[in-house]
Amino acid sequence: MFHPLPLYIGLRYVRSRQGFFVSFISWVSMVGICLGVMALITVISVMNGLEGELRGRLLSLASHATLSGEPEQLQDWPQLADRIRKQKEVVGVAPYIDLQGMLGRGGDMRAALIRGVDPKLESEVSDIGAHMRAGSFSDLIAGEQHIILGAGLAYALDARIGDEITVLVPAMAAAGEGAVGGIDLKPRIQNFIVSGVFEVGAQEHDNVLALIHLQDASGLAGTHGMPNGLRLKFDDIFAAPVRTPEINQALGGKFKVSDWSIENASYFRAVKIEKTMMTLILMLIVAVAAFNIVAALVMVVNEKRTDIAILRTVGMTPRDIVGVFMTQGVFIGWFGALLGLVLGLLLAFNVSTIVPFLERLAGVKVFDPTVFVISDMPSEVQWPQVIGITLTALILTVLATIYPSLRGAATEPAEALRYE
Repeated sequence: MFHPLPLYIGLRYVRSRQGFFVSFISWVSMVGICLGVMALITVISVMNGLEGELRGRLLSLASHATLSGEPEQLQDWPQLADRIRKQKEVVGVAPYIDLQGMLGRGGDMRAALIRGVDPKLESEVSDIGAHMRAGSFSDLIAGEQHIILGAGLAYALDARIGDEITVLVPAMAAAGEGAVGGIDLKPRIQNFIVSGVFEVGAQEHDNVLALIHLQDASGLAGTHGMPNGLRLKFDDIFAAPVRTPEINQALGGKFKVSDWSIENASYFRAVKIEKTMMTLILMLIVAVAAFNIVAALVMVVNEKRTDIAILRTVGMTPRDIVGVFMTQGVFIGWFGALLGLVLGLLLAFNVSTIVPFLERLAGVKVFDPTVFVISDMPSEVQWPQVIGITLTALILTVLATIYPSLRGAATEPAEALRYE
């Protein structure tokens, strides 16, 4: 017999053949905790992967951050861009002009965000070239009136390479004859030739965005070659919300700043809420299993009243009795939690292999490629979340053993042995 004695007796109780019902509840408790932890780790990892996929698609054409201002503030934008590139963590800077307007072809008109970009610098802040379905991004040449459409926008206009598109944008003007509230009643209209189509898999880009050369956009906007602002890319996407205001302050604090977390706040807030609710729902499985441990230990205590009385009479203290039953409950709970941790990590790391196998076996697609842009099941394991889930399960199982253990320690030897 080894010491400490409560640990030894508690482990003996775990291995002993108890009543069928008590053993059944103990096994159900262990399996419940295992399944809860496994499901929670797997689901949260998949949701992390979906969030990362969504973020990547949204930012494939959007920059990490923007600095915008009045045209006169950006007269020397090339020198300003060089200063920003020298800031730590900045890996790319490119100018842009954003115009709200209409695109027309034949009798079809569609609202669009018309963005003027410099093809030579745009690759520093986005990977548009990797998402071209037709044409080439380098076809955007100043003065040639070329335009690249999102796939959804091209489909809505039934536009193909070489087709002519009418671009209509409101022209800003000083209040005067023919102007109301600073907006000229005669919009600027120009014809562009479709030179390319891109698709990134995000409706916010594919259905509304059109790209033209920066100089052509400047002619439409009347900014005399000056952009609306500068788009920034950082080596770490999560540095953008912190570093962008600091860079603005270093430049005199005269620019308006924005970043991806602000521009796409609604999407990521929705994902965060879904992850939180899913965590709470799945954690209920662990909580129910922990309550089963309480029920199992209470029945064990009632069954072992004679054993408890004998142990008390030979010198074991109430604290030792608490240790016996806590050992039994903690072993059941922790074994289930750690087994769930291992199985959850195995599933999370191999989702991309397991899901296609199950799809072939069942003959169905989880994400139908004809309906969903994301056809694969992404997974991203974040260790702080895994550790948090496991620790929560371990703590719940410890808490579940307290009441039955105290009840066992409160057993009076004389009362328990009266009819023995």
